[in-house]
Amino acid sequence: MLAIARALMVNPNLLLLDEPMEGLAPIIVQELMKVIRRLVTEGGMTVIVVEQHAKLALSLTKTAIVLDRGRVVHRADSAALLDDPDTLHRLVAVS
Repeated sequence: MLAIARALMVNPNLLLLDEPMEGLAPIIVQELMKVIRRLVTEGGMTVIVVEQHAKLALSLTKTAIVLDRGRVVHRADSAALLDDPDTLHRLVAVS
Protein backbone atom coordinates (compact mmCIF):
# COMPACT_ATOMS: atom_id res chain seq x y z
CA MET A 1 0.00 0.00 0.00
CA LEU A 2 2.92 2.30 0.69
CA ALA A 3 4.32 1.69 -2.79
CA ILE A 4 0.98 2.64 -4.34
CA ALA A 5 0.84 5.83 -2.28
CA ARG A 6 4.38 6.75 -3.29
CA ALA A 7 3.57 6.17 -6.97
CA LEU A 8 0.46 8.36 -6.75
CA MET A 9 2.42 11.27 -5.25
CA VAL A 10 3.84 12.17 -8.66
CA ASN A 11 0.36 12.25 -10.24
CA PRO A 12 1.03 9.68 -13.01
CA ASN A 13 -1.10 9.11 -16.10
CA LEU A 14 -0.40 5.37 -15.95
CA LEU A 15 -0.18 3.13 -12.92
CA LEU A 16 1.14 -0.44 -13.12
CA LEU A 17 0.03 -2.60 -10.20
CA ASP A 18 1.69 -5.98 -9.75
CA GLU A 19 -0.36 -8.16 -7.38
CA PRO A 20 -1.73 -5.19 -5.41
CA MET A 21 -4.12 -7.37 -3.38
CA GLU A 22 -1.49 -9.89 -2.24
CA GLY A 23 -1.30 -10.32 1.51
CA LEU A 24 -3.97 -7.76 2.35
CA ALA A 25 -6.92 -8.31 4.65
CA PRO A 26 -10.22 -8.71 2.75
CA ILE A 27 -11.59 -5.39 4.08
CA ILE A 28 -8.45 -3.60 2.84
CA VAL A 29 -8.77 -5.31 -0.56
CA GLN A 30 -12.32 -3.95 -0.90
CA GLU A 31 -11.20 -0.42 -0.02
CA LEU A 32 -8.23 -0.60 -2.38
CA MET A 33 -10.49 -1.77 -5.20
CA LYS A 34 -12.76 1.24 -4.60
CA VAL A 35 -9.78 3.58 -4.79
CA ILE A 36 -8.47 2.01 -7.99
CA ARG A 37 -11.92 2.23 -9.61
CA ARG A 38 -12.16 5.89 -8.61
CA LEU A 39 -8.71 6.63 -10.07
CA VAL A 40 -9.87 5.18 -13.39
CA THR A 41 -13.41 6.56 -13.53
CA GLU A 42 -12.98 9.97 -11.93
CA GLY A 43 -9.26 10.58 -12.38
CA GLY A 44 -8.99 9.33 -15.94
CA MET A 45 -5.91 7.31 -15.01
CA THR A 46 -4.87 4.26 -16.98
CA VAL A 47 -4.20 1.32 -14.68
CA ILE A 48 -2.61 -1.97 -15.66
CA VAL A 49 -3.31 -4.67 -13.08
CA VAL A 50 -1.26 -7.85 -12.96
CA GLU A 51 -3.18 -10.12 -10.61
CA GLN A 52 -3.57 -13.84 -10.06
CA HIS A 53 -7.06 -13.38 -8.65
CA ALA A 54 -8.72 -13.07 -12.04
CA LYS A 55 -12.19 -12.09 -10.87
CA LEU A 56 -10.79 -9.21 -8.80
CA ALA A 57 -8.75 -7.91 -11.70
CA LEU A 58 -11.59 -8.28 -14.18
CA SER A 59 -13.92 -6.33 -11.91
CA LEU A 60 -11.47 -3.40 -12.03
CA THR A 61 -10.68 -3.36 -15.73
CA LYS A 62 -12.27 -2.76 -19.11
CA THR A 63 -10.01 -5.04 -21.11
CA ALA A 64 -8.59 -8.42 -20.15
CA ILE A 65 -5.34 -9.73 -21.55
CA VAL A 66 -4.30 -13.18 -20.40
CA LEU A 67 -0.65 -14.15 -20.74
CA ASP A 68 0.89 -17.59 -20.70
CA ARG A 69 4.69 -17.58 -20.51
CA GLY A 70 4.78 -14.05 -21.87
CA ARG A 71 2.46 -14.66 -24.81
CA VAL A 72 -1.04 -13.27 -25.20
CA VAL A 73 -3.42 -16.24 -25.19
CA HIS A 74 -6.67 -14.31 -24.79
CA ARG A 75 -7.87 -10.74 -25.18
CA ALA A 76 -11.45 -9.68 -24.49
CA ASP A 77 -13.72 -7.24 -22.75
CA SER A 78 -13.35 -7.85 -19.00
CA ALA A 79 -17.10 -7.95 -18.38
CA ALA A 80 -17.58 -10.48 -21.19
CA LEU A 81 -14.89 -12.73 -19.72
CA LEU A 82 -16.48 -12.47 -16.25
CA ASP A 83 -19.78 -13.53 -17.82
CA ASP A 84 -18.15 -16.58 -19.43
CA PRO A 85 -17.13 -18.82 -16.52
CA ASP A 86 -16.10 -21.74 -18.77
CA THR A 87 -13.59 -19.63 -20.70
CA LEU A 88 -12.39 -17.94 -17.51
CA HIS A 89 -11.83 -21.30 -15.81
CA ARG A 90 -9.98 -22.64 -18.86
CA LEU A 91 -7.73 -19.58 -19.02
CA VAL A 92 -6.98 -19.57 -15.31
CA ALA A 93 -6.03 -23.25 -15.51
CA VAL A 94 -3.63 -22.53 -18.42
CA SER A 95 -1.78 -19.55 -16.97
